[in-house]
Amino acid sequence: MRHIEKIYDYIIIGSGFGGSMTAKKLVEAGKSVLMIERGEWVERGPHNWGLKASIDLTPHYDKSLPYEVVKGGNKAQMGVYSCVGGPSVFYGGVSFRFREGDFSNPSEIVGSSGAEWPISYNDLEPYYTEAESILGIAGESGVDPTEPHRSANFPQAPAPLADISKKLKAGAESQGLKPFSLPMAINHTKGDRTCQLCTTCDTFACAISAKNDLATVLIPQLQKLGMDLMDNTIATQLVELNGSIDHVILCNKTTEETFTAKAKHFIVAAGALGSPHLLLASGLDKLNPGGKVVGRYLMRHVNSIIFGIYPGAADKQGRFHKEIAILDYYFGHKDISSPKGKLGSLQQISTPPAGLVENEVPGPLGKLAGKLVKPLTGLLAIAEDQPQYDNYITIDPTKEGKYGLPVAEVSHEYTERDTQAVNALAKQAKKILKKAGAILYYTHHIRTFSHSAGTVRMGVNPETSALDKDCNFRGVTNLSVVDASFMPTSAAVNPSLTISANALRVGDYLLSQDLS
Repeated sequence: MRHIEKIYDYIIIGSGFGGSMTAKKLVEAGKSVLMIERGEWVERGPHNWGLKASIDLTPHYDKSLPYEVVKGGNKAQMGVYSCVGGPSVFYGGVSFRFREGDFSNPSEIVGSSGAEWPISYNDLEPYYTEAESILGIAGESGVDPTEPHRSANFPQAPAPLADISKKLKAGAESQGLKPFSLPMAINHTKGDRTCQLCTTCDTFACAISAKNDLATVLIPQLQKLGMDLMDNTIATQLVELNGSIDHVILCNKTTEETFTAKAKHFIVAAGALGSPHLLLASGLDKLNPGGKVVGRYLMRHVNSIIFGIYPGAADKQGRFHKEIAILDYYFGHKDISSPKGKLGSLQQISTPPAGLVENEVPGPLGKLAGKLVKPLTGLLAIAEDQPQYDNYITIDPTKEGKYGLPVAEVSHEYTERDTQAVNALAKQAKKILKKAGAILYYTHHIRTFSHSAGTVRMGVNPETSALDKDCNFRGVTNLSVVDASFMPTSAAVNPSLTISANALRVGDYLLSQDLS
């Protein structure tokens, strides 16, 4: 087996928000860093505007080592997003801070799960500000009724609203609500990559790099500073020796050649499914006093899209209109009697891409369905789901998949409270859409594993959490985990900015511990 001769200060597995933001701190401090990414660079150009450019229809939805879905999900097998920059390249750009109350371990969410945040909002606030600057977040403050305190304004103002967004905002305001502009990682300043307000954004790579994804605004800059990036490469095993990781075994996805690399410290950032897959395949759960939770407490939000059906085209301008957020119901509301306590958020969602609809509905019916989406636009309801031990990703050691990794199985089921929460939000969404001109409604329940979190969670109690407050993997001296799997609870907003802020925090912590 070939060995990479250079011994790095840090090897980072994964180039998404967790991996890239941690890398920023380390690389800028002059540390030698090797980043491993299972996917490749996404080529940018007019083809990204095409009907077949949505992530699930591209080669970057990697099905070479699929997850077997035991329960939940929308397919018996599912692939993973796989590209340099991770999910940031195809995500919708929504970049919320968690609310201050999200860190308080509310009993109606936590239940008997033992979930607890060992850090507070104040621990992350300066890093939220730093992450917003790196990602160039466009947003507005002072309107959101749940907005946490901020030490700086947003780097950019949001774009002017589309006509359909103005109608939605007016509809919400007529209900006594306080809608505001979604915070978005999109470039609205003048220049070659200024957003053109096209309709291919969420689930699409940006053709002109107006979306401030990591492959655009961060990773190339880190490479210029000396970071080595090995793409099209999958980590198959972290090899432990005397309580620390000695080396990682890697496999080139094209040639299937295996080789090894060494570092003083290893950082796992492969996502809330990919990270526990690797940790379990490496047997590292057996060294961790909280190892029984590795792969457990999988969360993925309770997401439903409530589409309003309009007479004629909902978006007559044919432009980007994922613009409005409504968080009045986040911590409960007088108009909602059940369930009590935290509920979640409502976010405007655009008319669905015709190509994606055609792909989901086979045959001639799909072609017809793709042409019938124009009257649709709506609201995405995101409810916070309860962490449950029986929701998991695990491995079947008797089944070896491609590249030498064991096959992973995923199982997830929502609680009764989870369902009640999203249904309560959906009911309010219909009222808003009616005021905005919708005449009928259609609810689409999202069954994918986007927004996955919680499978290698942090905590105070070593027996119920795999990570300490600084995301050190207990039982192994030189291993950290920095993606969404670190989260004890999922909150009810998009996780990317919190992953980023925490990764920046962990980067500073690692530098403070590095005496070399």
